[in-house]
Amino acid sequence: MRAYLRAALLASTVMGLGGMAWAQSASSPFSGLFGGRTDEGPVDLQFRIQGADDLEQPLRNGSLISGALSEGRTTGQDVLAAARGDYARILGNLYDRGYYSAIINITLDGVEAAEVAPLDAPEVVRQVVVSVQTGPRFRFSRAAIAPVAPRTDLPAEYRQGEVAGTGTIRGAARAGVAGWREVGHAKAEVAGQEITADHNTNTVDSQIGLAPGPAVTFGRLNMRGYDRMNPRRLHKIAGLPEGARFDPDEVEDVRKRLRRTGVFSAITLEEAETLNPDGSMDINLTVVEQKPRRIGAGFEISSTDGAMVSAYWMHRNLLGGAERLRIEGEVKDMGSDSSGRDERITLRIDRPATITPDTTAYVLTSLTRMREEDYDEDTGIIGLGFNYIFSDRFTFDTAIQYQFSRVYDEGGEETDFKVLALPTSVLWDARDNENNAKRGYYLQGDATPFKGFDGTDSGIRILGEGRVFRSFGTDDRFTLAGRARIGSVLGSEIQNTPRNYLFFSGGGGTVRGQPYQSLGVEEIENEAGDTIKTGGMSVATLSAEVRWQVRERIGVVAFADYGEVWAEDGWNGGSEWHSGAGIGVRYNTPIGPLRFDVAGPTGGDTGEGVQLYLGLGQAF
Repeated sequence: MRAYLRAALLASTVMGLGGMAWAQSASSPFSGLFGGRTDEGPVDLQFRIQGADDLEQPLRNGSLISGALSEGRTTGQDVLAAARGDYARILGNLYDRGYYSAIINITLDGVEAAEVAPLDAPEVVRQVVVSVQTGPRFRFSRAAIAPVAPRTDLPAEYRQGEVAGTGTIRGAARAGVAGWREVGHAKAEVAGQEITADHNTNTVDSQIGLAPGPAVTFGRLNMRGYDRMNPRRLHKIAGLPEGARFDPDEVEDVRKRLRRTGVFSAITLEEAETLNPDGSMDINLTVVEQKPRRIGAGFEISSTDGAMVSAYWMHRNLLGGAERLRIEGEVKDMGSDSSGRDERITLRIDRPATITPDTTAYVLTSLTRMREEDYDEDTGIIGLGFNYIFSDRFTFDTAIQYQFSRVYDEGGEETDFKVLALPTSVLWDARDNENNAKRGYYLQGDATPFKGFDGTDSGIRILGEGRVFRSFGTDDRFTLAGRARIGSVLGSEIQNTPRNYLFFSGGGGTVRGQPYQSLGVEEIENEAGDTIKTGGMSVATLSAEVRWQVRERIGVVAFADYGEVWAEDGWNGGSEWHSGAGIGVRYNTPIGPLRFDVAGPTGGDTGEGVQLYLGLGQAF
């Protein structure tokens, strides 16, 4: 007997679960509608496809036989079991592509697998041949679904004349249900369907009926699983709008808010199976808390800038309301050729769900000790801020800060700077991966108005940065990355502006191949009448990279950077520029790429020789 699988006519339940067809079966092609690897072993596996040139690889990738051979399961019993399972597997793949009259033969050393009883499996199989005659491709004679909620996004392929794949029918049913849920009908479902395949005309008549159910509002948030977490604060952070119209996006927002706290290792949200008498629906929340304390560290090394080491200690749930305490220390320029060692310690406390569920309040205190080439600076900052998350991409941050700094110029002259500032930042992050982007873009704009006291000028510091990423080639192996950065201090004089508000260029964060902060200006005179080197009032930097992923974990990079610094605000007056270029290697780790760059100067007179950079994460 010749074994084959062939779709005959049928009407089946779109959402049902049914058995798949076997040899000479008349089962519906729509049964079960909703319910690897290619390096085979010593068994010769061949796929012979008639009717479609683009099917071999998808069928091979989904084949149980291919998977078994690639895993070294090559006994006759293993191969037979996989072959018998592949009839249904291949048939389902063909149904998804609109082939309902296919004939499938799977032979083991010339014997049809379907005709071999499981207990009669051969000891050894030398050759497996999978032969598929696809037959004609079926198209929709009708593709109906009703009733449909306003603005429902149905698959474009679900319409008369298009290929009638089971995946398309399944997608249309799911989209129809999702459309009703998005307008508040939480219990919408598929109510009925009539799906008929006509083998005379090679067409499929599809009719799907939807049951929207009643409009639903949010009921209570039932919480369990918390231990150290205060339930009142847990409820506020979740921010479920009880009494409002049901919206699946609101449920997902609850999940995101809880995840952002870092308090929980697992978060489960379930809709209640039945509605309350008033038409509301409860949401059941189950959480698992993780250890509250965490430590971490980072580093970066440059042959001329020296080493940077940072470490932090964090408590994720300080007072039982997801308050996050983070203490961080950083030491930079250790062993630098051009400056002394810089040190900073920062303490920050974040409190989520302050004012609104998406607003985080924070208190920030930092002490900084900088030892630059021509001056030393000690700075203290204390501030209160608010961070608001509009969406996954858009974030707004503002704070009020008091800053005191004391500068010691080369001749021993002391200058104090006192400012009350309002740093504000907007961020739009559309990258596909924060640590190793291949596509998308990143935009950030900072504006810091400041009021000076006791001889310190008032003004505003602005800084904008944009990054763009574009990939191409097989598996996006090649990536073009660019970054542009501009900034200026407006309204104040350079000698009366806090030194940490001024702009430098050079180093791993701006222009690689040039020493750290090597490009500045010499506009300020000390008491001896000598000009000292400081940052400028305006800056512009450009960076471009070509990234090539050579292997799964290994990548190489070629890059070029440019920087220019002005002594006056608004990018006016005289300026100095420099540039650098180099190559690098990236090794992908679970926490981001390990970066090693070699660069040298290509323009300007601020540096010479080769510089080496070692760090974690892409340069930008």
